Amino acid sequence: LQESHLLFWIFIVLAGLAVLAIIGVGLHDVTQTKDPILRNYPVVGHGRHVLAELGPKIRQYIVANNNEERPFSRDQRDWVYRSADKGNNYFGFGTDNDLERSPSYLIIKQSAFPVVVDYLAVDEKDKHKIPCAKVLGGARNRAKAFRPESIVNISAMSYGSLSSAAVEAINRGCKIAGCLHNTGEGGIASHHDHGGGLMFQLGTGYYGARKDDGRFNEQMFVENCEKYQVQSVEVKLSQGAKPGKGGILPAAKITAEISKIRGVPMGKSCVSPSAHKEFGSADEMLDFVERLAEVTGVPVGIKSAIGDLSFWHDLVKLMQNDPNRGIDFLAVDGGEGGTGAAPLVFSDHVSMPFKLGMSRVYRIFAEAGLHEKVVFIGSGKLGFPDEATLAMAMGCDMISIGREAMLAIGCIQAQICHTGKCPTGVATQNKWLMRGLDPTDKAARLANYIVTLRKEILELCHACGVHHPAMLVPDQFEMLQDGFRSQPIEEVFNLHGITMTPSQADMTEIEAMMKG
Repeated sequence: LQESHLLFWIFIVLAGLAVLAIIGVGLHDVTQTKDPILRNYPVVGHGRHVLAELGPKIRQYIVANNNEERPFSRDQRDWVYRSADKGNNYFGFGTDNDLERSPSYLIIKQSAFPVVVDYLAVDEKDKHKIPCAKVLGGARNRAKAFRPESIVNISAMSYGSLSSAAVEAINRGCKIAGCLHNTGEGGIASHHDHGGGLMFQLGTGYYGARKDDGRFNEQMFVENCEKYQVQSVEVKLSQGAKPGKGGILPAAKITAEISKIRGVPMGKSCVSPSAHKEFGSADEMLDFVERLAEVTGVPVGIKSAIGDLSFWHDLVKLMQNDPNRGIDFLAVDGGEGGTGAAPLVFSDHVSMPFKLGMSRVYRIFAEAGLHEKVVFIGSGKLGFPDEATLAMAMGCDMISIGREAMLAIGCIQAQICHTGKCPTGVATQNKWLMRGLDPTDKAARLANYIVTLRKEILELCHACGVHHPAMLVPDQFEMLQDGFRSQPIEEVFNLHGITMTPSQADMTEIEAMMKG
């Protein structure tokens, strides 16, 4: 009986505290002036904020259909997750896409005489490797020119934006899959040093090769290239997420280690300038590229989203007129790229989408006869077999994947990367959240995804009657349009009259490699 009385009074006290809390919240709401909803509807008005917070999550899992979400649909995410798990990534009962009423819908035209391959007999240790058809740096005789083992590589994502566990997982996965790992513009950390081949990205902040005044530090650059056995260098002009605007790493994500690696103070957001201090024209940029190549011997290229085309015309003329200067590769980033947080207007409206940007710039190089001397890398939601093969048919020699790699190591598309509160530990520096991401396990998942992607790219190539995606041509693709019409890819992206494949010598060599 006494115990029952005690529980009764505990309940009364808790209920009283709850009532007082509600009254307190109500008094606060009616007296504050910032939110008119709360002022007019105290207490219950908070329900609106709860629904606004939960709305995207509810739509993602319950409301939206399989192909409705952005940036990646449920079908796309499921395919990545299943591939990373080495699970069954087949989908039954036919497509749920409305092919005949879906504008800009890609169709791949299979050959009547496909390449016959016994996939069950393929040795898993081979990992379905697809080497690049061109030698990176070969056209310019760089001392450390090499043929990349994989046409599928990891796009630029900095340590700082990503957690140490995520960077380590990606690099370990790259070692397993035999592909390149772009460091992103945040410099090189020990977390990058787990066997994956490195492409060192130099952004406008020159992190990892920076003086105290923010200028380029050549000595530090060379030391880091030697220490981490950097295989290539990418000078970033802009990226698809925020072209023409500098990057921002929030102060909350800057740890003591990141501060040291980048050479920036703690407690203050790290802002990368919108433009380079070492050069201000295409002519000066080529001097900078040759300077980097001379002191390291590695291939050097540039990365850019595509906007005003005058820069590209200037660059091509300079390379035509002076054969002693030139870029080894060009990474074209689409405006739909998005591993970096950015103002909405930049994400939505600045720079060309990948296919438009790639087709326009490739034509400029092709018409100048330089397309065989440059390795073209595509980036922008290309981590799916259909998009990857189309990119290769449009002139790409390799593709770089970012967000798809994040999905493979655990990202759930929560879209709060910029807050430091990533629930899966991928895009955060919070130690508690990072502990949920095991680098060894996620490395295997990333490698599984990359190997599966390459396998399905090869399957599409074989269906089209070729041995390597570099042999694909635009004529093997069509785009469905409204009104039961379709257009060849050549017409859609104005690819008539230019060669879309590597040199005949490169084609012969890569075909022999793939057959062997």
